Amino acid sequence: MPDSCLRAALDAVRPTEHRTHTASLCGRTLSTAFQPIYSLSHSRAVGHEALLRAIDENGNPVSPLRLFEEVPPAEAAWCDTLSRVMHLFNFAEQAPPNHWLFLNIRPEALMALAEPAQIGFLTALLHRMGISPSLIVLELLESAIPPGEAFLSAIGTLRSHGMLIALDDFGAGHSNFDRVWRIQPDIVKLDRSLITAMAEDPGRLRAVSQTVSVLHEAEALVLMEGIETAREAMLALESDVDLVQGFYFARPHPELDRRPRHEGIVTLHGELARFRAAQRERQKSLLAPFQNAIGYAGVLLSAGRSLDEAARSFLALPGALVCFVLDDAGFQVGPNVGAEDRHPAQGPDFSPLTQAEGACWARRPYFKRALQSPGRVQVTRPYRTLGGRGMTITVSYAFQQAQPVGTQAPVWRVVCGDVSWAAGGVRHDGPPFLTPAAEALQVSAALHEEAGLSTMPGTTDFPLHP
Repeated sequence: MPDSCLRAALDAVRPTEHRTHTASLCGRTLSTAFQPIYSLSHSRAVGHEALLRAIDENGNPVSPLRLFEEVPPAEAAWCDTLSRVMHLFNFAEQAPPNHWLFLNIRPEALMALAEPAQIGFLTALLHRMGISPSLIVLELLESAIPPGEAFLSAIGTLRSHGMLIALDDFGAGHSNFDRVWRIQPDIVKLDRSLITAMAEDPGRLRAVSQTVSVLHEAEALVLMEGIETAREAMLALESDVDLVQGFYFARPHPELDRRPRHEGIVTLHGELARFRAAQRERQKSLLAPFQNAIGYAGVLLSAGRSLDEAARSFLALPGALVCFVLDDAGFQVGPNVGAEDRHPAQGPDFSPLTQAEGACWARRPYFKRALQSPGRVQVTRPYRTLGGRGMTITVSYAFQQAQPVGTQAPVWRVVCGDVSWAAGGVRHDGPPFLTPAAEALQVSAALHEEAGLSTMPGTTDFPLHP
C-alpha cells in the first residue's frame, strides 16, 4: 500500500469540538476509546490500547467486528489505516510523556507498514505529532502470525525505527513458544482464558507462573488482559505478570488515565502482603511436624541408627509416604522405607519406578539445598513424583554419617521424606490434616481464594518441578 493511503487517512480524520478526532466510513462514525494498561510495580497506567468504536446514523453502537464485515474486502486495508491514524491523533492530544500507545494491526498491514514509503511517512507524522516511535506498540494476534522470513524482516524494519512488538492472546487455541522464539516480542499479552482458568482452579496458578517465567527468560514483558474481578486481579499479581488490563481496573474511555497512581492497585499490594504473611504463618505451623520429624530422623541416623528406626516418627504422620537416604553425590542409599498402606489402591501402575535404590536424585532441589545448608530442614514446592502418587512435597535434612574412629573426611548424607500433597493440603484417609486451598482465605473485604503454595522455607526460587 503506498504512502498515499496514509496521506488520504490524514485528510479524512476530522477534529471535534471536544478535542477529539473522528472519521466516517460506510455511513458509520468512527471514534477512539482507550483502555489503560497498568504496571503492577508502578501502580499507574504506563500505556493505553486504542480500541475502535463506531455508531450508525441513528447513534446506535456498531461493533468493530460487524463494521469490518460490512466493509468491502477491498476497503479493509483503508479501514485499518484510517483507524490507526485517528487513534494517533486522539492519543497525541492528551498523551503524557513516556506513555505507550498499543495499536492492533493485521500481519499484512504490518508488512505494508514496513515498506520504505509508508514507514518514512509514518515516522515523519509521529514526529510532527510529538510522539516518539519507541512509544508505539504494534499488537499482533498470536494465531495470525504467518510463516516465512518476509514477515520477520518486516518486524525487524519496524523495530529498527524504534517501535515495539506485542503478541496478543498468547495461551489461546494452539499457542506455542515457537512463535515467541521466532518473533521475540517485547510484550506478550496472555489470553483471558488463563485468568479465568486460574479463578476456577487456583491450583493452576503455579503453571501460569511458570509460563510467565519462561516468557521473562525470552526477554518479554508479560501482560495479563481481561481482568474483571478482585479475585482475578489478586491471581494476576501472584502470577508475577508485569502489566495488567481489564474492566476491574478501568473500562475503555475517550480520555487517557493520567492519574499518578491507581489506588486499587496500591490496595492489592497491601492485601497480597497480608495474605502472604498469614500464609507463611499457616505454612510454618502446618509443616512443622514434618520438618521436626525429618530433622529428628537425621539426628538418629547420624548416631548410627537404622533408617527403619529413624523414620518411624515421620511415617506415623498423616500423609507421610516414604523416607530415603542419599549419598553426597545424590545417589539413593538403600530402598525406600514407606507406609505401604497409604499408597493409592487404584490408578495407573507406576511400579516400574518404585525400586529406587541406586537412583540419582542429584538434580532435585531437596538434595542440592540440603547439602548447601547442613543441619537445616528444607521443604520443596509441590511437584509430580515419579512414584505415581500425584503431587508431593519433600522435606530433607543433611547430616554427617557416623564414622569409625580415626576416619578423617566426614561423610555427608541427606535424609528425605515425601508427603502426599492435595490441593493445598496433605492427602490421606483420615480427618483433614491441612485445610484445603479451596477453603478461601479472606483477604481484606474481598474474597481471594488461596492459590496453592507460595515459597516455603528453604525453597526460594525453586522451579515448579524440582
